[in-house]
Amino acid sequence: MPQNEYIEQHIKQHGRRFDHEERQRKKKAREGHRVAKDAQNLKGWRAKQFAKKRYSEKVSMKKKIKAHQESKVKGPSTPKEDEGEALPTYLLDRQTNNTAKALSSSIKQKRLEKADKFSVPLPKVRGISEEEMFKVIKTGKKKSKSWKRMITKHTFVGEGFTRRPVKMERIIRPSALRQKKANVTHPELGVTVFLPILGVKKNPQSPMYTQLGVLTRGTIIEVNVSELGLVTAGGKVVWGKYAQITNEPDRDGCVNAVLLV
Repeated sequence: MPQNEYIEQHIKQHGRRFDHEERQRKKKAREGHRVAKDAQNLKGWRAKQFAKKRYSEKVSMKKKIKAHQESKVKGPSTPKEDEGEALPTYLLDRQTNNTAKALSSSIKQKRLEKADKFSVPLPKVRGISEEEMFKVIKTGKKKSKSWKRMITKHTFVGEGFTRRPVKMERIIRPSALRQKKANVTHPELGVTVFLPILGVKKNPQSPMYTQLGVLTRGTIIEVNVSELGLVTAGGKVVWGKYAQITNEPDRDGCVNAVLLV
């Protein structure tokens, strides 16, 4: 193994922490506070180096903003060479329009169409705190250790799921709160079918909850729709489709979802 690649190898073999994305997001959010503190407290040579770095960052940012604004202004895409002849008055306004604005508007339109294609019934959901999601489990002979957590919401685990050894299991997903099927409603056909869940695509609360398979309101799940007999334009049977959970499974005791068509 090459030198200094042991970290990458460990990540490939064992993965990252469950809350890696959340920690990175919080670290990025704290960056502004750290920079402000350094700007106030640094002295001497370190303060000069810091000010020089910040100045260069601000200059580059202003250049980017100016270039972006200029790209929107109509004008010739490439300046014409001065031939030494003055243009008549009626030709001054006839300049070739810059295509940058048209390109940016077409890209925005494509993004809007893509977002509309994957629009969901519940675009916004209530945030769930970690205190509500996890219950602290005391362990040890004197119950003094509190590194274990038990999920209080309904979860989904795959067919071949096997629990880790008890002394190594940090997050517990209770068997009584595991769901394998969901009541899925087809919005166009107006029918509700009890379909098996294939997986959790995205939980809007956190990437960690997506990895753990937590089922909350607004979660996108993949369900097996082979019983509905849906076919593609080419005549192939559709196996799995996405659906969004519309209820609170921990309150109702079941999972209700709407198919995304």
